[in-house]
Amino acid sequence: MLVALLAVSGATADDGGGPLGVTVTGRDARVGVLVPAAGGRHFCTASVVDAPHRNLIVTAAHCLAGGGLVFVPGYRDGRAPYGEWTVRRRFLARGWAEGRDEDSDVGFAALAPRGGEEVQDAVGGNRFVTGTATGATAVTVTGYPDARETAVSCTAEPHALSRTQQRIACPGFSGGTSGSPWVNGDGQVVGVLGGHDQGGTTPGVSYSVVLGAEAKRLYGRAARDA
Repeated sequence: MLVALLAVSGATADDGGGPLGVTVTGRDARVGVLVPAAGGRHFCTASVVDAPHRNLIVTAAHCLAGGGLVFVPGYRDGRAPYGEWTVRRRFLARGWAEGRDEDSDVGFAALAPRGGEEVQDAVGGNRFVTGTATGATAVTVTGYPDARETAVSCTAEPHALSRTQQRIACPGFSGGTSGSPWVNGDGQVVGVLGGHDQGGTTPGVSYSVVLGAEAKRLYGRAARDA
């Protein structure tokens, strides 16, 4: 990675965004990594979203393929400060499940409780919001490159790529950051890194599906049935 990553202080999920377009070392308890349940390195990012059953994460749909998965919120330097949470059910839009449509590259997963506690009770969760205008506000993107053991974070303004896709310019978001939440100043997830070219082919420009009617229906089903 060629970009210099500037360390920021703070140890909780309430860290604010930094200067626009600058990638820094991030830390957010609601954001974590996906790891194969059978063992291995982290490969995608996911985040906890507010839901009635308090057990729901959002990520890119292409991150939910394959076998068993474990979510590790707040992952840092090989440690799991808030525990490891097993994915027990996945929710994918029909457009992705039937045709790998890049406009449907958003997915949810329900996590099994740990010791009677749900993940949202352990780390909190952001609201998942659809229908917001692209670029209405700047967003903070937090994710885990697969070559790093800490999260990176960048605040920037999204721009439209098309009616169904949005883009953001932030250096250092390489492989592994798929599924990273785009969170606005109100603590709302208004994008999820993925979509066009499964999130992008260069670390300096990333993409997200524009969260519209399909994402709203998918969240409703996941929130109900998780």
